Amino acid sequence: MDESAQRVLEHLTEVEVAAEDILTDKQQIVDLDVRRNRNREALSALRNNSPNDNVKVCFGNMFIKFPQESTRSMILKDQEQLDKEITDLRTRLKAKVNRLNELQGKPELRGYNLAPLSSDEVKAINSLLKK
Repeated sequence: MDESAQRVLEHLTEVEVAAEDILTDKQQIVDLDVRRNRNREALSALRNNSPNDNVKVCFGNMFIKFPQESTRSMILKDQEQLDKEITDLRTRLKAKVNRLNELQGKPELRGYNLAPLSSDEVKAINSLLKK
């Protein structure tokens, strides 16, 4: 194979690897989001029980009785961890998409790196608008 064909092949391989990495991250976000939704369902089911009851919790292929408060705190900790992981994945995903666009010769996405206003910024805008 001549040198230019080899460079084209390497470039296409690099683009394909970057695209696969993006798809893997997107699938991981979906999987974590499904788990987060299951946790929300579990928290909702716990609200329907009386606070002093023991509840059965599934760990792998076993059900174990746990106090409801312990179960609620475990699920809430898991929710926080899932939220953090999803946020981290989404942040890294933005950089990976920009890298893929760069490899493909496309311009960087505009408005893709927007962040919501903080509560202090919203208060400042509201105070300016009321004047």
